[in-house]
Order: sequence, then C-alpha cells, then structure tokens
Amino acid sequence: MSIDSYRRDVQRHQEEISRLQTEKSREVAKAAEEHKRANSAAELASRATSTSSMQSRLREAQRHRETAVRHQQRVADIESKIAREQGRLNDAQRRLVAAQDQESRRQVQEQERLAREQDRRMRAISGKLIHHDQLHQVALWAIKKLQQLPERIVVLFLAANPLDQQQLRLDEEVRAIGEMIRKAEHRDAIRLESRWAVRPLDVLQAINECQPRIVHFSGHGSNRDEIVFQDNSGQAKLVSKEAIVQTMAAASGDIQLVFFNTCYSHAQAEGVVQHVAAAIGMNTSIGDDAARVFAAQFYSAIGFGRSVGQSFKQARAALMLEGIPEESTPELFVTTGLDADDLVLVRPANGDHG
Repeated sequence: MSIDSYRRDVQRHQEEISRLQTEKSREVAKAAEEHKRANSAAELASRATSTSSMQSRLREAQRHRETAVRHQQRVADIESKIAREQGRLNDAQRRLVAAQDQESRRQVQEQERLAREQDRRMRAISGKLIHHDQLHQVALWAIKKLQQLPERIVVLFLAANPLDQQQLRLDEEVRAIGEMIRKAEHRDAIRLESRWAVRPLDVLQAINECQPRIVHFSGHGSNRDEIVFQDNSGQAKLVSKEAIVQTMAAASGDIQLVFFNTCYSHAQAEGVVQHVAAAIGMNTSIGDDAARVFAAQFYSAIGFGRSVGQSFKQARAALMLEGIPEESTPELFVTTGLDADDLVLVRPANGDHG
C-alpha cells in the first residue's frame, strides 16, 4: 500500500471513532433523561393520595428505569466498538509511520543515487570535452593534410566480374567515369587507372603501383558484408569486410576516399573510415544503371573541384534526374571529427579550394 492509502486508513478509523463517540454521547444523554423521568415518577408516586395513582406512577418509573438500562447497555456496546476501533487505529498509525520511515529511507537513497549519477555525468562530460578536444586536434591535422593537395590525384578503378556471377556492365561504368572526368574543369588533375578481373592480392599490388587518392571497387557484393573478387580460374572468391578494412588500414597513406560501388557494401564503408577520411557504400543491392550514373556524376563533381560532400549530393541528384529510384541506396561516411563538405580532393588550377 502507498502512504496515501495508509493515511486514508488512519483517517477512516478516526472518523469511525468520532462517530461512535457521538453515538455514545447521545445514548448517555438518553439514559440520564430516562433516570430523571424514573426519579420524577417515583417522587410523584410517594406523594400520591390513592393506591391506584401510586401504582400507576411506580409502573411509569419502572418503564423509565428499564429504558435507561437499555440505553446504558448500548453505551457499553458502543464503548466496546470504540475500543476495537481504537486498536485498529493504533495498528493503522503504526503502519503509516513504518511506511513513512521506509519512504524517507527511499528518498535518501534516491538522493544519494542522483548525486552519484550527477557526479558520473559530470565526469563523463569532462571526459567527452577532453575527447572532443582531441578529435578537434585530429580533425585540424586531417584538414590541414587534405589542404595540401597534390597536383594530380589517381582514381584506382578495381573491377571484378567473375564468370559464375551475373555479368555486370562494368566497362560502361568506367567509360562513363572517364568521359565525365574528361569533361570536368580540372580534368588534368585526375588520372583514372583501371584494373580488371581483380583477384584479392591484386588490390595491394595496384595500390602500391598507383598510389591512389581514391580507390573504387566495382562489381558484386554479398549480403554478408563480403566483396566478390575472382580466383585464378575466373570464379568468384569472397573477401570479408574485416579483410577489406585491414587492407585499407595497411595501405591508407595516400588514400582519402574508398568508393564501394557494390551491393550491400554499407558495412565495408562504415568500417574503413577508421583508417581513411571518407567512404561510400550501398545499403542494399544497386542496379547497373544506378551504379553507373551515380559514379559518373560523383567523379564529374570531384573534377570540378567540389568537395566529397557536395559531389555525393550531386550524384544522388543525378539518379533522381534520370528517374532512377535508388537515390537512398548510396551512403557516405566520414571519419569522426571531419565534415564531408570540407573534404576537397582536387586542386584547381588557380589553387583555390572553394
């Protein structure tokens, strides 16, 4: 029971005792009145001049005495009820006091808990402020590094289209990317390198040879966070997300962006931003046309000196302009503390990064 319930119980017993005491007072008054009437009748009987009158007054006195006795019996019954109700009131008051003591202890414990929680939060906020300052310093260092753009960046296009998988039009994708780069304002600042029928170990070889700023994977992906490469016989060979992340960690010196233009590559993109500035992945399967249009427009915007964030938005807009309902499939991730709109990968001819 709640404290309010205990209070109502105490109040109910108090009200019942008060009612019984009022009833007792009425019965006491009635008994006294009957005794008075009996005495009055007895006195009149003593002064009666005839036997019949005396007997009548005595009978009247007796009736009043009997009625007074009945009222006195009721008084005794009421006093018994009052005694029982008083016992119940005492029990209810003890329960109320115990509940109030328990609530007081609970409030003290809650106040102590809140004080501990407040102290924990303050320590957490202090830790977050320190961590935020550290991230800010890392971000400043990363942005400064990004602003030291090379005269020319390399986009490394890695394609795998195993014979035992549905054949993709990857040649059209790389052709579209190349055409959009050639049409870009700063086309001379981008060199597109492609590698075909890529096997897992070809990735590190190509990265070491080309020292790319952007690594672009094109081909198949699995819904178990794997990328599909080829084995020595041209058949599918699955590579785990962990292997891809570790590969990017081992080769991330010059790489600023990893573009997974493969199905179900959301987890790979989210994982590699621990080691590179930005990554793009697909949160579900993506069609050939959508992959080609999105990638071509993304690199076109990069070639015009746009930031990674702006280029990503333009590529999504291109899908909508073409009426391809897959604009929500690509997702962009950046490392903690960086803003995608600050990531510019191509140095314009006039040196302006805007």
